[in-house]
Amino acid sequence: MADNNTSIVLIGMPGAGKSTIGVMLAKLTCRSFVDTDVLIQSSQGKTLQDIVDREGHLALRSIEEQVILKVDCRNCVIATGGSAVYSPAAMAHLRQNGMVIYLDAELSVLEARVQDLDTRGLAKRPDQSFRELYEERTPLYAKYADITIESGNLAHEEICARIIEELPKGHGKSAAGDQCTIKRKSKK
Repeated sequence: MADNNTSIVLIGMPGAGKSTIGVMLAKLTCRSFVDTDVLIQSSQGKTLQDIVDREGHLALRSIEEQVILKVDCRNCVIATGGSAVYSPAAMAHLRQNGMVIYLDAELSVLEARVQDLDTRGLAKRPDQSFRELYEERTPLYAKYADITIESGNLAHEEICARIIEELPKGHGKSAAGDQCTIKRKSKK
């Protein structure tokens, strides 16, 4: 990751601000922005919640892994779904050309932000509470994080500034043009 093509990969719980911070960070660092949840929805023609309702949370995780493995992104900010960390293959793929930033927020902050549990499209067991999901995922976020940013009580601008400050020298602003593409399977 010593070149100027390093992407910034955001991980964390739903409500941590990955998508919002991702857009701002992309602008501040002259990178393209990719939201893997949007890629999932566009590839499937369904919302995340539709996938969970019709096929189950494990199907969503499988689709998420497949979509992430197709992302070939240099010099981008990538906001992942909160469940991306369940896939070692997806995380290894993202880490090949990216620094993984964990947006860490306390459970109480996340609970206040996430009010739409039944419609948000969370890849969780039907009987699983948000607290249980948080407790299950937190060690996975910590495992994959190159950098952890305590983000719960900070303004979006402050979070972006901290991320840029924590990036290794030379990774703050993109020097090369964006080279972000999505690999597509060839049609046979």
